[in-house]
Amino acid sequence: MSGDGKLQCYNRACGQMFDPDNNKEDSCLHHPGLPVFHDAYKIWSCCNKKTTDFTEFLNMKGCTHSYHSNVKPPEPAKPAVKEASEVSIPKPLEQKQSLPRPDVNGPVEPLAYTVGASLKPMLEKMLKEITLEPVQVNDSEIQLNTPCQNKGCHAVYKGEYSNAETCLYHSGIPVFHEGMKYWSCCVKRTTDFNSFLEQVGCSTGKHKWHKDKNVENKVKCRYDWHQTGGFVIISVYSKCPLPDLSYVESNAVKLHIHITFGKDKEIFDEEMILFGIIDPSASNVTYLGSKVEIKLKKAEPISWTDLRLKKDILSINSMSIQDS
Repeated sequence: MSGDGKLQCYNRACGQMFDPDNNKEDSCLHHPGLPVFHDAYKIWSCCNKKTTDFTEFLNMKGCTHSYHSNVKPPEPAKPAVKEASEVSIPKPLEQKQSLPRPDVNGPVEPLAYTVGASLKPMLEKMLKEITLEPVQVNDSEIQLNTPCQNKGCHAVYKGEYSNAETCLYHSGIPVFHEGMKYWSCCVKRTTDFNSFLEQVGCSTGKHKWHKDKNVENKVKCRYDWHQTGGFVIISVYSKCPLPDLSYVESNAVKLHIHITFGKDKEIFDEEMILFGIIDPSASNVTYLGSKVEIKLKKAEPISWTDLRLKKDILSINSMSIQDS
């Protein structure tokens, strides 16, 4: 009990100090269920709210109103241990790959992605800051017929009145995959390159007559990985990633990560040859406030000893393919 007579509430996801003399049936908002951790997801069993971000999980508001309680909830019962004669010993996980290793130079495809709840308010705030920034244009430094630098815009500078025009441009990136050409922001697919170049922009804004100073502002980001029986999960720590300017693509054994993040649009670009084989169609990406989480579906349930394939093993595999 605190000096002012208040007690600590031990209901899950509450944790508030409360006055026992003013404790009502709807004073506490908490989770009556248990936290469940499965396949990189963090879930409340009572309301099935889930996320892959641990901080976001801890900040999830409760789903049930009740009285505050200063009694710690009982720990979940541990499963009974079977007698030695009843315990079945699982077979060790087979470490050797049984699937033939695909060609590393095979075509890649973009992985499906979602934007997490922790990132959405950060993107909205950043968009407002960028929108509110005054556009500084010094007409004396702009040459006539200078093309607009926004992607997909075909306008050229004709004089001061050009600054008042509305710019139609593509905010995403160009994607070329299996003969199809399209912009990631509007996904209007075509096989004809000229038709792709002529696609009218899907976003509006001001013309940009000067190139961004940070167009090649590439940086290194810290990342780590872990695995479950069926997935390999990579976390790239990049605060406020910009999904429209980022992409993750792969084939069965090669992964290419391109993340643009922050107000300065810094770029993390990394390509890696994976230790094991994955199924890109069952893999996905989640953009969160402080990181990008890449969930790769294993093509077979083996344990990876590393994220990347070592160069000497890669050389042996390449020789074997050539010999065959």
